Amino acid sequence: MPNIESTFAVLALWAVIGYLAGSVPFGMVLARVMNLGNLRDIGSGNIGATNVLRTGNKKAAALTLLLDGAKGAVILLLARVVTGAEDTALIAGLAAMIGHCYPIWLKFKGGKGVATFLGLLLAFHWPVGVGACIAWLIGAGIWRISSMGALVAAASSTFLILFSGRGDALVWGALLTLLIYWRHRANISRIKAGTEPKIGQKSA
Repeated sequence: MPNIESTFAVLALWAVIGYLAGSVPFGMVLARVMNLGNLRDIGSGNIGATNVLRTGNKKAAALTLLLDGAKGAVILLLARVVTGAEDTALIAGLAAMIGHCYPIWLKFKGGKGVATFLGLLLAFHWPVGVGACIAWLIGAGIWRISSMGALVAAASSTFLILFSGRGDALVWGALLTLLIYWRHRANISRIKAGTEPKIGQKSA
């Protein structure tokens, strides 16, 4: 029989590692390094790639997107390789997502988690990740609103996980989806009011 205390300790350790890694605010770091100003004073005040794009620096936005996605993916894959346990990998990935949304370094005021979310799905099971990315492109392309792409991708991800044969991760996927919707509650209100900024729009 596995040692329950030992198993819990491993899960807790990877949860902490995932959270701290997810807490790294790459958007803020890149904005400072590239002299783009304080993201909190730009556009929506968010630290993610969409708001970085509002600075007019496409390179910084692309790097933010890549790094925010990679931090979730790398943690999940690393936990999977090191521990050989899928449940540990999923918990580490979920913790990374929480870290991005509620980073300790920024007084728990982080990003919306979309790039990290998509990175996690790609690392979890690449067909699910690709499907979610396509859903984002469709949603964002139709409405020209980044947050609509995120909401469509999040909504589709649970079904993609279910039909991918990875039903063991359905609860995990549902938690990520709920977190995306929770973090986008203000965006949802603005979408209903018709005041949500379009992609590339500099004003909030």
